[in-house]
Formats: sequence, structure tokens, C-alpha cells
Amino acid sequence: MKDLVPWPFPHSLNGFLWRLSSRFIISAVGFIGKFILSNSTPYVMNSTRVVNRHILVDTLDSRPFHVPVITVANHTSCFDDPGLWSILPIRHVFNVDIIRWSLTAHNICFTNNVHSQFFARGKCVPVIRGGGVYQRAMDYCIQKLNEGHWVHVFPEGRVNMDNSFIRFKWGVGRLIAESKVMPIIIPFWHCGMDQVLPNEYPYRFQWGKQVLVNFGQPIDLKEVMQQAKDMNADDEKLRKMITDKIQDEMMILKDQTESMYSKLKKTS
Repeated sequence: MKDLVPWPFPHSLNGFLWRLSSRFIISAVGFIGKFILSNSTPYVMNSTRVVNRHILVDTLDSRPFHVPVITVANHTSCFDDPGLWSILPIRHVFNVDIIRWSLTAHNICFTNNVHSQFFARGKCVPVIRGGGVYQRAMDYCIQKLNEGHWVHVFPEGRVNMDNSFIRFKWGVGRLIAESKVMPIIIPFWHCGMDQVLPNEYPYRFQWGKQVLVNFGQPIDLKEVMQQAKDMNADDEKLRKMITDKIQDEMMILKDQTESMYSKLKKTS
């Protein structure tokens, strides 16, 4: 497996043209996302209910500048990212310095130079699925975490077409294990995105659908890290222990969210 196009990021992202184009793309996509997934009345295309949004918002607003953030979520639609970030306030959605970095499938979004430059300016990092935890995209995201940035991960590793159980990939474990400062890990589960943009031809956005996004409390890894230290766990074992803990917490959040979504659908 190899890159389809050259690595899209320059050595420095502070160049005037890079920041200008990145700001334009992020703002434009954010505006479109808010049109498609309205989370306040009047709704436009679809309605989105958000539970515990303050957990992520308060974290982004008040964390120390050197403390990174990792969000983890289920993956049910190609529009999950960037669409789901439209639930955030404008000050986050349109801010090129705050909005997340996201691991993105290289064979879908980075297939030619035009797509590559577009997604790179949208802060998407080309990850080679099946390429293992040691690859350039993972190194780059660790670098961003060590600079205090926010990185988003879909630990299932692909769009889950049928909501079946998919073992979480260990990449998220490596990101956390190799961060110089323990990230704030915020999980969330969502339902309904596969109705907004179905995973079947003709792949068109739908109107009048309901989406539910439920944020969980930050995941505490102190006990896991202590257990790993006590057993003198090697890097692979540590990655697995971290990933398993995140998966366990996400499965609890999944059950809660699906129950809430079922009730929401019945009352609509």
C-alpha cells in the first residue's frame, strides 16, 4: 500500500495563502453543514438534537493550551465528518485554529491532487486503511496532539453500513499512548446520519430526517495506565488496553443513545 498522491501538507501551515484557503474551505463546509443539519429552530433540511454538547464546547473553550483533545465517535455515513461539527458554535466551526484534525481514508479523499489539496486544507489527514498503526498519518496526528490540538478519530476504521459490531482499531490507542500530555478523550455516539446521507446510490442528501448526537463524559484512563505500568506492558499491550477501555465506554454510550433515539422517533 502506498500514497496515491504526494503528502499534501507543507512544512509550515502558517503561510498566508495556505491559511486563507484553509479558512475559506473550513468556513464554507461549516456553513453547508449547518444548513443540512440544523440544531436550532427554524430547521432547514434536517433537525439535529444534541445531548451534552457543553462537554465538548467547554473543553475547547477552557482547556489549557498545551492539553490536546481526542474525540471518538461511531461512523455511519460519509457525511459524519464534516457534517457533525455543524452542531458546534460558529466560533468553533469557522475557526481554522480550533476545528479538529481528522484521520481520513486516503483512497477516498486523496485520490488526485485537487481532492488532496481540498481535504488537506480542511484539516483532513490521509490515513492508509490497513496500513497499521505506524504510518505517516498517525505520526502527524501525534505531532498535532503534542502541539495541543484537537484530533478526531473514527475507531471503527470505516463506515459501518449495518450498525454491526466492529472491533476498534488500535490506532487510537497509539495516539493516546504516545501523546506527551494525556489528551482529554471525549466520546460521542450519533444516530440518523445514514438517513441524512444514505450509504447507497444515488448518494443524495435527504430532507426532514432526525439526527441525535449524544456526548459522553471524558474517558478516564488513569486506572488503565496504572495497570499497564504495574504489569510492565509493552507498546502493543498498552495500545490494546487503551483501545479496549474506549470501546467499552463507547458501547455503553451506544446503548444509551439508541434508546434515546428510539424514543425521539416515537414522539416525532
